Amino acid sequence: MAKKTALVTGITGQDGSYLAEFLLKKGYEVSGIVRKTSHEDYANIGHIQEELKLYQGDLLDPISLREIIQKVNPDEVYNLASQSHPSESFKQPIHTAEITAIGAHRVLDATLDVNPKSKFYQASSSEMFGWVKEIPQNEETPLNPANPYAASKLYAYAMTRIYRKSFNMFATNGILFNHESPRRHLGFVTQKVTYAAACAKLGIKDSDHLNEEGEPIVRNGKVALGNLDAKRDWGFAGDYVEAMWMIMQYKEPEDFVVATGETHTIKELCEEAFNYVGLNWNDYVVVDKRFIRPTETGPLVGDASKAKKLLGWTPKTTFKDLVHLMVDSQLARLK
Repeated sequence: MAKKTALVTGITGQDGSYLAEFLLKKGYEVSGIVRKTSHEDYANIGHIQEELKLYQGDLLDPISLREIIQKVNPDEVYNLASQSHPSESFKQPIHTAEITAIGAHRVLDATLDVNPKSKFYQASSSEMFGWVKEIPQNEETPLNPANPYAASKLYAYAMTRIYRKSFNMFATNGILFNHESPRRHLGFVTQKVTYAAACAKLGIKDSDHLNEEGEPIVRNGKVALGNLDAKRDWGFAGDYVEAMWMIMQYKEPEDFVVATGETHTIKELCEEAFNYVGLNWNDYVVVDKRFIRPTETGPLVGDASKAKKLLGWTPKTTFKDLVHLMVDSQLARLK
């Protein structure tokens, strides 16, 4: 029996790398689209790179997308690539729209045009709920984006639904709430906090890694954060990619919320990370207004009842286990 084939955009990112691992274990032939850049960062997929087929392409270039889909002839297309920083989207709103909204549309359109029998997965985001209308949020909750990233994700989400209904395409959305891992970019708050906790444990006062303002993430022994009261529903990326695959195996193309159903504040994140290394977070964290978003969303907390009932999916990793996993990873990296 021929192997199933999957094409993953954003394969070098956190979700793409975990998904590629998961699909390889399922016996898939996995291909990925990577951008041609002067600095190729394949750290997340280095351990599986020889098992993957990588093609140079770009979500800004519809011709490259069509050519790759033709070559791969995938059974399943997972569009995970995006400009994925909500805070950065205020600085680069047009670029965010080009990649996260129109880029997703280009992948969707190329899939329909070249290989309409391919199943299509769009990585949608809980950020689309924005200024929330209900708590918790499920598939029926009104969408109300509060930043350019969320608005771009909403466009891609809507186009996926439109193509599903208009062209009878197996096109799905996974509305994923925040999910983290040691492979997350250091610009995200969970990585900043766990990195700072590891630095504090090892006595590192000034870090080599820089924040979005071009300054050391840890400076004079302290990490600068934004709104400590912001609440998020945090899960483990490794659990969430399994949900992506399950969504694609369901008998009908549908949209699913993927979440833990629990919220924690950034303050709780700090407490857990620094407690784990035996330190008091108050001694190492400062609030910097530059890192407070112009508009704050939430509280974002997902109701994944539909995924649990129809797919049989449940998250396996607790918040505490996730934070400890990330701190351990940072300690090992810094040592």
